[in-house]
Amino acid sequence: MKIVVFVKFVPDAQSDRGFGSDDRVDRSVDGLLSELDEYPLEQALQIVEDAGDGEVVAVTMGPEDASDAVRKSLQIGANSGVHIVDDGLAGTDAAGTSLVLARAVEKIAEDGPVDLVLTGIASTDGGSSVVPAQVAERLGWPQVTFASTCEVADGVVRIRRDGDVSSETVEASLPAVVSVTDLINEPRYPSFKGIMKAKKKPVAEWSLDDLGIDAGQVGVGGAWTRVERITERPARTAGEVVADEGDGGNALIEFLAGRKLV
Repeated sequence: MKIVVFVKFVPDAQSDRGFGSDDRVDRSVDGLLSELDEYPLEQALQIVEDAGDGEVVAVTMGPEDASDAVRKSLQIGANSGVHIVDDGLAGTDAAGTSLVLARAVEKIAEDGPVDLVLTGIASTDGGSSVVPAQVAERLGWPQVTFASTCEVADGVVRIRRDGDVSSETVEASLPAVVSVTDLINEPRYPSFKGIMKAKKKPVAEWSLDDLGIDAGQVGVGGAWTRVERITERPARTAGEVVADEGDGGNALIEFLAGRKLV
């Protein structure tokens, strides 16, 4: 079984995140592997380990620093990595990203069929959640989303999706694209042995030409969406303190009802 996991290099949440003068996410701050991408990576490793055979390929796209996301994935346990880097990718939106990633999956499949693509539910910078669905559409594969469990057997991937008051089980035939939540597992940390082994694992570096993509299909020129304006988040204000003098419950209800929360 071959599993592709999309991993993204995102600005560190502990840094002073913001936007540049071009209204794009400022990526000059420290970055790291998106926390939400550690869950599909862990799930892919568990599936391969349970099957006793297979491989996990970590794929990212972005500037030079993005290779750190692949390297971290290799340290955790992925077998190989792919870094798609090209000046023409600057300003690519979700639609362009899905095109690039879908072509990457197809290129990986030239060396043997890809059975499964696993992703997080969203990136921690963009947060749109649409890329997995768009990749599935471009590949012509079924997609199941928001998986809190994920099992593979007999050519079928079976997930459980948990809602606020109920859960449902959904199946799809392989190959398929699956997005997973942070409830699905507990990601492992890189071990010293894993860090040392990662240095010898292969990482391919592909350009737009390698994927057969015209520069006009991606970047700012190929974007399907554009940012009209950005607005700075309002500064936090002091909260309202209600002294409970025996009527705290009523005060809470009035507070919530006044904001149409109940």
